[in-house]
Amino acid sequence: MRARVLAAAFIVLAAPATPGSAKSCGNTGSGFAAWLSGFEERAQAAGISQATLSRALSGVTYDRNVIGRDRSQKSFKLSFEQFYARRVGSSLLASARSKMKTHAGLLSRIEKRYGVPKEILVSIWGLETNFGRDGSGKYSIIRSIATLAYDCRRSEFFTGHLMAAMRIVQRGDMSPSEMRGGWAGEIGQVQFLPGSYDKYAVDFDGDGRRDLVRSVPDILASTANFMKGHGWKAGASWQPGSANYGVIKDWNRAEVYARTISVMADRLQ
Repeated sequence: MRARVLAAAFIVLAAPATPGSAKSCGNTGSGFAAWLSGFEERAQAAGISQATLSRALSGVTYDRNVIGRDRSQKSFKLSFEQFYARRVGSSLLASARSKMKTHAGLLSRIEKRYGVPKEILVSIWGLETNFGRDGSGKYSIIRSIATLAYDCRRSEFFTGHLMAAMRIVQRGDMSPSEMRGGWAGEIGQVQFLPGSYDKYAVDFDGDGRRDLVRSVPDILASTANFMKGHGWKAGASWQPGSANYGVIKDWNRAEVYARTISVMADRLQ
């Protein structure tokens, strides 16, 4: 359910490129190879090893399809009632309650550590990818992010995410071949962009990797860490107008999406 309304990543992709970043960006693929070479130099200066860059960027090419998807984005036009009815049906709620029961102990430990209740975490998980069932692996994350970083529309924003993707590879959380997801670079079952992955993902299962594709403990704890990092107040309301509702909007700034998380969480109580 990704294009579905593109969850968290959809709303934050609006930072303009600065004049400095725009000097070598382009709106056609003709300058992509030169831009990528320049990015490699900047990445090395930022501490990314040549071995990592070779693994991650070898053979990466400009993806016109990603640019087409980016240009055709449409904002949320449905009313809350329409959006909620389309996204939250009896099947999703039943699956959410089942997940809460299956992972009750895990969710309790996460709430104890991060202060984020199970209803919020499971609502986000369900809305983002239907608990992993709808996670898209169609696109190479690195190719998509590199293409969007080169494109002049939001070059600075996506260049930061491309650098974060290099850190994810260098750290060993994911290999380049594992980094597949949405056209705008969303990773895993809760659709983190690389920058959020790099900053907020946690290894909650203790296996040495932050795995937001397969590890339910990592997926849920990382979501909670994101919320806590944006100011979530344990035990407080998440209703519209509250501070915690503002944190939900940091997850997704579209009002209909944030309200859907809030109302779905209410129904899971």
